[in-house]
Amino acid sequence: MRTLILFPFLLIWSLALQAENNAPWGTAADNQLDIEYAPHKVVYDVSVDSRGRFERVLDRVSYLNNLYGADPFDASIILVLHGDEIPFFALENRTQYHELMRRAQSLTVGGIIQVRMCRIAARGHGYAPKDIHGFVQMVPMADAEIVRLQREEGYAYMR
Repeated sequence: MRTLILFPFLLIWSLALQAENNAPWGTAADNQLDIEYAPHKVVYDVSVDSRGRFERVLDRVSYLNNLYGADPFDASIILVLHGDEIPFFALENRTQYHELMRRAQSLTVGGIIQVRMCRIAARGHGYAPKDIHGFVQMVPMADAEIVRLQREEGYAYMR
């Protein structure tokens, strides 16, 4: 009889322990809040070492643009490239990275998203401006461009 009385208590206690071990602090609350994000000016400091990582940057930029409502008056998103993603933009690699470059270029069509490349970093990869796709704007130095955008034009920094 005692066993029958204790069994429900032991079962509940066992389930509580198991839940605590799997999620000792509970699980995240999803309040389903509809947060409206006002458009802003954002500069992405891009230096990635793989195609997959660069694709994730494009995903983030595209999603942010969509959250901003693709507002050409108040939103501006600039990618400043200075890493191992530079060869993706080289004309000599256009066949290998055709789809990736088609996607990057298509993001720039509305004028909200811009792609800028560090001339020094491009030179380090063996490229001159004439070797890079035309939707890219060359800047003298990535660090100086990022600082200028932040300090002089009020851009928020993203890495």
